[in-house]
Amino acid sequence: MLPITATFLDEISHDIPHQNWGRKEWDKDFRLMKEMGIDTVVMIRCGYGKWLTYPSTVLAGQEQCHKPPEDLVALFLELSERYQFDFYFGLYDSGRYWWNEGKYQKEVDLNLMVIDEVWAKYGSSPAFRGWYLCQEISRRTSGMVDLYARLGAHCKQVSGGLPTLISPYIDGTKAILSSQSELTREEAVTLQAHEQAWDEILDGIRDSVDILAFQDGHVDYAQLPDYLDVNRKLATKYGMRCWTNAESFDRDMPIKFMPIKWEKLLLKLEAAEQAGMEKAITFEFSHFMSPQSAYVQAHHLNSRYLAHLRRH
Repeated sequence: MLPITATFLDEISHDIPHQNWGRKEWDKDFRLMKEMGIDTVVMIRCGYGKWLTYPSTVLAGQEQCHKPPEDLVALFLELSERYQFDFYFGLYDSGRYWWNEGKYQKEVDLNLMVIDEVWAKYGSSPAFRGWYLCQEISRRTSGMVDLYARLGAHCKQVSGGLPTLISPYIDGTKAILSSQSELTREEAVTLQAHEQAWDEILDGIRDSVDILAFQDGHVDYAQLPDYLDVNRKLATKYGMRCWTNAESFDRDMPIKFMPIKWEKLLLKLEAAEQAGMEKAITFEFSHFMSPQSAYVQAHHLNSRYLAHLRRH
């Protein structure tokens, strides 16, 4: 089994209930992550729509975003320094310009300003070790290759070459929006079409993206090993590091989203090890694996995972 050594921090979410944590709860969660073997945290986005993790002058002025009651970027960097984590900063997701309106340039322009603002404000922290390009895609989408290329290049330029990460999804049978009632769909990408599309995408972003971490929950469990092999092969071809995003929530349940059944997570982590993945990041520890999660099932998932680690 490939151990989980990284997690996203899903503080700004649009489809998972907020846990309303403060400094005390976050401090405890970072300690629990450390005890589980995690060494890397990736803030999945610094803002979504009008909601922010830090008091951004850029986004308050450009998008009339709300000022948050606490600077969570500063808090996460402080805790990352305390517990010796690598912290990756997730960019801003408008939730509309690139997704609904096709205004890719607007999404890029906003994020170029955010990158400059964030690096000037937080770049001196020794825990600031990379960037996450948070706009997630599954296939070649008009404008997205240029978006990744430009944002990734700017992140690297301002920060002296710190690595950039993307976590796309596979357009499989379980690629269902959280707002949809279905669990599966008939239309799904074939393995060959997935490989062809991402061969083209990675060719266009090879100089701007360093780490590829596909989400592992959108295809059937029996198909996953083949997709993991393709993902690793493509990453190797373009000189990228290859992680797996081991989702710790269950896409097979009518309730969206609950902690995953342990057997399913174990199967995915074993497949990732077999495929030769470098590292496993999960989405995400605090809701779905933490002993202090609002979901009791997450407490038990943590126990099953740690018990397996101790036995092996």
